[in-house]
Amino acid sequence: MTFIYFILIYLIFLIGVGLYRSREVQTQEDFMVAGRRLTAPILVGTLLATWTGSGSLFNGGRLAYENGFAALWSSVGAWIGIGFIYFIARKIRRGGKLSVPHILEDRYNQWVGLAATITTVIAYVTIVSYQFKGGGRVINLIAGDEFYLLGMSPMMTGIVITAVFAIGYTLLAGMISVTYTDVLNGLVMLLGIALAIPFAIKGVGGLSNFAAQVPAEKWQLFGAMGSAKAFAYLLPTMFLLMGDANMYQRFLSAKNEHEAKKSVVGWIVGVMLIEVLIVTLGFLGTGLEPQLQGAESANIILLVAVNHVPVIIGMLLMAAMVAIIVSTADSYLLVPATNLSHDLYLRFIRSEATQKELLLVSRLAVLFLGILAFLMVSFFESILEAAYAAYTIYGASITPALLAVFIWKRASTVGALLSILGGSFVTIGWEIVKKLTGYPPYGIDAIYPAIIISILLLVVGSILFPNRR
Repeated sequence: MTFIYFILIYLIFLIGVGLYRSREVQTQEDFMVAGRRLTAPILVGTLLATWTGSGSLFNGGRLAYENGFAALWSSVGAWIGIGFIYFIARKIRRGGKLSVPHILEDRYNQWVGLAATITTVIAYVTIVSYQFKGGGRVINLIAGDEFYLLGMSPMMTGIVITAVFAIGYTLLAGMISVTYTDVLNGLVMLLGIALAIPFAIKGVGGLSNFAAQVPAEKWQLFGAMGSAKAFAYLLPTMFLLMGDANMYQRFLSAKNEHEAKKSVVGWIVGVMLIEVLIVTLGFLGTGLEPQLQGAESANIILLVAVNHVPVIIGMLLMAAMVAIIVSTADSYLLVPATNLSHDLYLRFIRSEATQKELLLVSRLAVLFLGILAFLMVSFFESILEAAYAAYTIYGASITPALLAVFIWKRASTVGALLSILGGSFVTIGWEIVKKLTGYPPYGIDAIYPAIIISILLLVVGSILFPNRR
C-alpha cells in the first residue's frame, strides 16, 4: 500500500495548492483564463501537462507495446499540430476572447458559436471520462483487489477517487490552480520516466539483446498496424491539436502575445521529449512483460513502474501519472464549463449576469460536467477507442472552421456552420454504427469521411453562401 499512500498524499498536496490559489479568484476571467497573467515558462508547463494524460500514458504505451516505435505516428500528429499553432499563437492571444466558441461567434455568428459549444461539450466530456478511467486503472493496479469503498469494485473505487479529486480541484480555483501545479506535475513525469528507462534497459538484458528478441515487424515503419491505421491515429491528433480549445484557452491566459508565441517552442520540445520517452518505455516493456494481450498492454507503463524499477522511482512515476491524469481531467472540464457559462448562459440566458453570478455558474458547470463524464466512463470499451473518438469529433468538426478564422478571409457563416454540423454528425453516426456492429462502416475509421466532409462543406458553403459585406 506504499504506492497508494504516496499518491493520496500527492493529491492532497494539489488540493492544498488549489485552496491557497482560490483566494485569487474574484471574477470569471480569473477562474477561466487565470486573469490573463501567465508567462511563457508557466504556459509551457501547463500545456505539456495538459496534453500528457491518459491518452499518452495508456494509448502511447499500448501502441508502443504492439508496434514498437511506429507508435510515434500518433505523436507526430501532435507535433505537426503544435508546429502549426506556432504561427497563429499571437493572433489567438490578440483577440482577447475567453473561449473557442467566443472566437467563432465573433467571426461568424452566435449559432456557429452555439454549435461549437455543443460539439466541444460532447468531445471534452468524453476525454474527461477516460481520464477518470485511467486514474482508476492506476489506483486499482497498485492498490489491489482489496482496496474498495462502499461495496464498489476496486476499479470503480479508483475511478471515484480520481473523479472526486479532479472535480474538487477544478472547483477551487479553476485555471489558476491547474496551471501552477501543472509545472510541477510535468517535471515529475519527465523525471520519473527518464529515470525508469535505464532500469528497463537493464531488465531486458541490454539494448542489443532486446533488439535481437523483438519481432521484425515492430521495427518496420508502420509496425503491425499498417499505413491506413497509422494515419487514422495521426490525423485526429493533428486536427485536435490545431484547434484544441484547451490549448487555445492557455494562450488566452497568457500575459501578452509574445509570451503566448514563445511558449509554443518549449511546448513542442517538451511534448516530443516526453512522448518519445513514453514510447521507448512501452517498447522496452515487451521484453519485461511479454505475456500481455490486447487491451492488457495499455497497462505496460504501470507494470514497469510497479515491477521493474526501484520503489522510489516507481512511487515518483505513479504519483506523477495520477497527478497528470487529474490535471488533464481538470483542464478538459474547464473548457466546456467556460462554454456553458460564457457562451451559453451569458449569451442566451442572462446577458446581464454579474461576475459573481458567472463565477457560480462556472463552478456549477464544472460539477455538472464532471458528473456527466463519470456516468460516461463505461460507454467505450478502451481508453484508446474513447480517445480517438473524442479527437475525431472535435478535430473534424471545429478545427476547419476555427483555422479559417485566422487563415481564410472568405470563410462564411453558412460554410462554418455546415462544417461543424457535418463533421459532428458523421463522426457520431460512424461511432454509433461501430458500437452496434463492432466494426466501423466499410472498415474505414471515422476520421477519413468526417474530415473530408467537414472541409468540403466549409469550402462549398462559403463559396455558395458568402457573407454579406
